Amino acid sequence: MTRKKRLDPAIFNLPVEKMKAGYYSDKYFVRAREVLLKDKHRPRVTMQVFGKTHAYLGGIDEAIAILKLCAEQWRELEVFALYDGDPIEPWETVLLIEGPYDAFANLETLYLGVLARRTRVGTNTHIVVEAARPKQVMFFPARHDHWLVQTGDGYAAHIAGAIGVSTDAQASWWGSEGVGTVPHALIAAYGGDTVLASKKFAELMPDGVRLVTLVDFENDCVGASLRVARALGGRLYGVRLDTSETLVDTSVVPQMGTFKPTGVNPQVTADVVRLEGKPCAKVGRSYRPNPRLERVE
Repeated sequence: MTRKKRLDPAIFNLPVEKMKAGYYSDKYFVRAREVLLKDKHRPRVTMQVFGKTHAYLGGIDEAIAILKLCAEQWRELEVFALYDGDPIEPWETVLLIEGPYDAFANLETLYLGVLARRTRVGTNTHIVVEAARPKQVMFFPARHDHWLVQTGDGYAAHIAGAIGVSTDAQASWWGSEGVGTVPHALIAAYGGDTVLASKKFAELMPDGVRLVTLVDFENDCVGASLRVARALGGRLYGVRLDTSETLVDTSVVPQMGTFKPTGVNPQVTADVVRLEGKPCAKVGRSYRPNPRLERVE
């Protein structure tokens, strides 16, 4: 009995033929597979995927989809995996692949890449969610990265505890839509009048759209918050402070020190650790069984 339902591989809209051809793979993996095929050598290996730090796992369903849709013969493989959203320990095996190496040698770049990125996004989001409790956290990074990464990153943030994302693409894998605030640009379009812009938003947007107003347009967050709250009453869901980093240190007490946003960058890597069921790993690596892994059907 599986713990959770995994995402359907079709949802990822993978460029399967290009992935199979090695277009997105490191060339050395593509050539390694070519050597094995030309030599008609089909060693059965155990590939072990793990991280090196405490993290919050993301991208595992996407990695499985790559294997299912792009491996030469999926049925030749035995795959065991944790789930998206699982907390993981340093060196813990998150994905185990057993089968003829030529069947999936060219896919390592792909499944490691999605695991690394989604785990990074999920981990950073989870850290913020835990720090902010009991306040809720919304995920608004879309304008700071390439649009192609929105969908998977949004899902990673969602499973890590964010209660909303800013674009419909980010919310698509669980059937939701983007959320947001009254932006600075709309306030500027109404002459810098935060209250007026908020009133227009409340008047012209459907009742189900939450009104969250940016209140730092004039760098008077307290005053703007009070004015908007008095004007909008119960229609106002919340306010957002987005003060410029050039102003933060002049608006807080000196004892708080300098404000420096930080993040983490968990990495994911993989090694062949067994050949034909027997230990065969580079120095410093070894097979690490993990009872938390579940077979992927």
